[in-house]
Amino acid sequence: MSARPARRKLGLWMATALVVGNMIGSGVFLLPSSLAEYGPISLIAWGFTAAGAILLALVFARLSRAYPKTGGPYAYARRAFGDFVGFQTAWGYWIAVWAGNAAIAVAFVGYLAHFWPSLADDKVLAAAVGVATIWLLTAVNAYGVRESGAIQVFTTVIKLVPLLMIAVGGLFFVKSGNFGEFNASGDSAFGAVTAAAALTLWSFIGLESATVPAEDVAEPEKTIPRATVAGTAVTALIYILGTVAVLGLVPAAALATSTAPFADAADAAFGGWAADLVAAGAAISAFGALNGWILLQGQIPFAAARDGLFPRVFARTGRGGTPAVGLVISSVLVTGLMLMNYNAGLVDQFTFIILLATLTTVIPYAYASLAELVLLATDRVAFSGRRLARGSIIALLAFGYTVWAIAGAGYEVVYKGTLLIFAGIPVYAWLKYREHRVREEVIEAEIEVAVEEAEEYGPPPAPSAPPAPSAPPGPAEPPVHAV
Repeated sequence: MSARPARRKLGLWMATALVVGNMIGSGVFLLPSSLAEYGPISLIAWGFTAAGAILLALVFARLSRAYPKTGGPYAYARRAFGDFVGFQTAWGYWIAVWAGNAAIAVAFVGYLAHFWPSLADDKVLAAAVGVATIWLLTAVNAYGVRESGAIQVFTTVIKLVPLLMIAVGGLFFVKSGNFGEFNASGDSAFGAVTAAAALTLWSFIGLESATVPAEDVAEPEKTIPRATVAGTAVTALIYILGTVAVLGLVPAAALATSTAPFADAADAAFGGWAADLVAAGAAISAFGALNGWILLQGQIPFAAARDGLFPRVFARTGRGGTPAVGLVISSVLVTGLMLMNYNAGLVDQFTFIILLATLTTVIPYAYASLAELVLLATDRVAFSGRRLARGSIIALLAFGYTVWAIAGAGYEVVYKGTLLIFAGIPVYAWLKYREHRVREEVIEAEIEVAVEEAEEYGPPPAPSAPPAPSAPPGPAEPPVHAV
């Protein structure tokens, strides 16, 4: 019988594409319109968010180098804080992933509507196309992680073309008069930056993507840190340059009501053909992001299930070694969420689902930042010989950023996200009860076996008493001499 072939793993390019592709999804193509009410001061918010994302990327880079284990944020939180916090991290992150996948699928259908107008009017058709796309990519990811990585590289390269066209080429056509008032929000500068930063946060979610399938990454101690930091830095640069170009190409009043700001900017700079190119790039971007996030929706519950912190069914793998059952269960939930809301408009669906997913993603970031602080102090073997003081400062700053981001998300998002986290506690209690019952059943089975053996063979013989120790030799008697 031939040996089972080893799984093909993700290299540096595929891991980096996973990071960039998961961050550059659907949100960035709409964000300039959302930020228009704040004016150019939103660029400062982009700077703060980018700095926070880089800090978090450095945290994940150090943790992945020390603990290259599947699960990413979940694995680090559990190692530092134990089962309960580990479960909370896995639960919240898993909800955020599959709920976010529904939002990305909705956005993908919305971009397709630019070329297939019926999708904008026929809600049943739109739901059917979105669900079909989800299951197509679920099948690809169930087949093998390497095949998913190949799609991710391709779609990432394609999606960068229209973004770079605006972010770089569009800068040559900007008009200073389009920027408008620096702080158009009417709020204080700090309030405007905080509110705008909360909007930009969603575009950086996914920076930890390479850490989640760590055991499917080649040379994870080297590849994951490089992919995480490089992918985050490249994405941040594209975001900021792209926003500058859009603000300078589209008048502020028109930008505030635009449903396709990058397409409008391309039209202003290069003509109508460029708007179609950007719309196509946005659709491919959403498709690639959906592929990458479907990969993660199986990996997180798989890692937790192996540790007994998720139902055991999530630990089952297919022929390619992928968590096929977890992928299918997650996609069933994505499908249900989409069908429950198919009567709503595409924009309403997108907004509802994003509110559902945002907070439950940021909380694992906070746990990961604190986990590094704890592990720096308690696991000196994993972090020995490294710059502990610098690592502690970075972890503290990253944690401060996550708290600021949570506060900026608003009361409604915090309220709904907290309820979702609490909803997992009964699941944790059930898992622990089941674990306790299994342990009791094992003990009872061992006792029954011992009783049966005693009845069949009689009680085991009593151990014989050990021989009494001999008296220690006394002093030697003097020799007797004959008289």
